[in-house]
Amino acid sequence: MMASIRKTRTAGHAGRALAGVALVLALAPGWATAEPTLAARGDANAAALPPLLLPAQWSQVWEQVPVPMPGQVPEQASAVDAGRSSSGSAPTEVALWWRGFGDRELMARVEQALQANTSVRSALAAVEQARALRDVAQAGRWPEVGASASVQRSRSGDAAVGNSWRAGLDAAWDPDLAGRQRASISAGEAELQAARYGLEQARVDLAAEVALSYIELRGLQARLAIARANLAAQQDTLQITDWRVQAGLASSLDLEQARAATEQTRAQIPVLRTSLSKTAHALALLGGQMPAASQTLLETVRPVPLPPTGLVLSFPAETLRQRADLRAAEQRVLAALARVEQADAARWPSFQLAGSFGLAAARPADLFELASLTRTLLAGLSASLFDGGAARAQVRAQQAALEQSRIGYEAALLGALQQVEDALAALAGDRERLVRLQAAAEAAANAELLARQRYASGLIDFRTVLDTQRTLLSAQSELETTRAALSADHVRLYLALGGGWTPDAAPQP
Repeated sequence: MMASIRKTRTAGHAGRALAGVALVLALAPGWATAEPTLAARGDANAAALPPLLLPAQWSQVWEQVPVPMPGQVPEQASAVDAGRSSSGSAPTEVALWWRGFGDRELMARVEQALQANTSVRSALAAVEQARALRDVAQAGRWPEVGASASVQRSRSGDAAVGNSWRAGLDAAWDPDLAGRQRASISAGEAELQAARYGLEQARVDLAAEVALSYIELRGLQARLAIARANLAAQQDTLQITDWRVQAGLASSLDLEQARAATEQTRAQIPVLRTSLSKTAHALALLGGQMPAASQTLLETVRPVPLPPTGLVLSFPAETLRQRADLRAAEQRVLAALARVEQADAARWPSFQLAGSFGLAAARPADLFELASLTRTLLAGLSASLFDGGAARAQVRAQQAALEQSRIGYEAALLGALQQVEDALAALAGDRERLVRLQAAAEAAANAELLARQRYASGLIDFRTVLDTQRTLLSAQSELETTRAALSADHVRLYLALGGGWTPDAAPQP
């Protein structure tokens, strides 16, 4: 259905000639902002999110008793102390959690990756794309004004050649009475916020990935040093066994067993070196560098960075509010809700205003005559009488998309709770395991030393020496692996708590 009023004249006052265009331009700003957007209606936003009951506290009990960490260097200890508050109970703020480890190389690697990593740059481009799409939606509130000019030369049969010169301005505007454009703007704004939170989450994930790779690299270096130290001890034992065989005090079986144990330990070294190179290459790529830039990491040997000695956990609800990924999921729910309103508004009639002002003459000199003026004002109302149910189906499709986003938000929230609980459980297990392995490694070192001394004196057989050396290598390797795992557990806990950005600040790229 279309109702229109059209008025065209070829002469008149120049002021009245602009009436159509002026009317469209004058009405647009007031009508386009008459109703607040969906993002400003808190009741609709609250209703869009699924209600969930959160636990009052974490199931894992967090003990702030520090675990003794052998090998802690003074630089790390001072940095950890500096990360604590004046009360001595709070660690470095969660937003910059990597500084609490007190490792300058780790801090430099994280900050470099946050600036140059490709995933962060891609997320930043996604923010710019969402902002541009939001601006496209906002541009629909305003009239569309265009200018045109044409020259036509035509001839029919034996008639003389005719020329036609035209120039004009056109304006059209949809006042959005049903709210379709307003819903589109709200959806674009929510998607922009989701992209901004996605950028922050990319930074959070990147910082954790860099820290985990760095901790793994330092742990591999520690295990490589242990393997080389044990290899040196086994080579000494092999030399002693060779002397005893030559003196007739030991059998060739002892010599072959000593040689086999030495070669087995020697075979672990290239495996550890390969893992070291791969981890260093991964760290270089995370920092936006070529793999060859990781050579400096391999040349510098440092201990595994130590986690802060204490960590204050917030309540579950507070933790979830500071996670960027959950805020992004929330914004996606709001965007889906706005898309539902947009699809519903498309079912209602649309109203349009259009106006034009033009000049038309056979010669360019005649364009400035009053007789060449033309003006048009059009008011139109259009509605769909039958579409086979397509509009209602589109609403149902958007409602299904809204339900998907609600379920995705719920799944992300439950997953966040699981991540924190898993990190706390891993911390509790690795803390206890580290204490036991420290005692086991000390006992294994003493046993290996006594066995070598007694074997050199001929008091015990070589099998006892071989068993103690294998036990020592295994205990020391497990100790360093668990020490690195404990630091990695802290990184995962910070990641689960939403650390790595400032939640209270407005998300800006």
